[in-house]
Amino acid sequence: MKPHVICHMMSPLDGQLVVDQWSPSTGRSSDDLVAEYDRVHDELKCDAWIAGRAVGEEFADGEPHPPSDHGEVGRPVHVARTGADDYAILIDQDGKLHWTSPETYGAPIIMVLGRDVSDTHLAELAADGISYIVAEDETIDLAAVLEILADRFGIRRLLLEGGSHTNGTFFKAGLVDEISLLLFPAIGGRSGGRTLFEAGPDGLADHVRLSISAYEMRRNGIVHLRYSVSYV
Repeated sequence: MKPHVICHMMSPLDGQLVVDQWSPSTGRSSDDLVAEYDRVHDELKCDAWIAGRAVGEEFADGEPHPPSDHGEVGRPVHVARTGADDYAILIDQDGKLHWTSPETYGAPIIMVLGRDVSDTHLAELAADGISYIVAEDETIDLAAVLEILADRFGIRRLLLEGGSHTNGTFFKAGLVDEISLLLFPAIGGRSGGRTLFEAGPDGLADHVRLSISAYEMRRNGIVHLRYSVSYV
């Protein structure tokens, strides 16, 4: 059984993704805004969070450092650690992220990688104490990844905190159960800016249906909205 997936995001009224491009409209720093987002993140009490490579690049600060003699590596799954209270899961199709620690923000890292990632990169991750899941087909099967996260790591509730493409891909695959959105009293208004969900030319309008399940006024005029997600 897959984990319950909550897409947790923050946005101004026009749905712009990049916080620095709309935070001046609030009169507060982006750090102040993200702090409120993080508080709700903790309140949702999930076992892990998942994002794409663009998010991972913000804190993957290592350089390539493959072991000199790695021998045979495990595919498709390598489990470095189980039983953690929180996991950080990054989708990195081409194996471009490198780490200096097996944890980020105190959470053990699990990498989700494309089929063609080299054994050398897998050996580097294993030597660093990092778990990984490697796709068995050309395209990463997100549904299969979620099953592995549940079965091998015990993850039951998962926060999706990706960029627009990662979020859109999860919705397109029918894998998101709920949306948690912090709506800020702000307008970005930038032409051509990235929005929270992008799913290609066909979009999601004929695929997704939302039903509001809860709403809450929070500090500084922020509204926390929660929606149940169903699929057509």
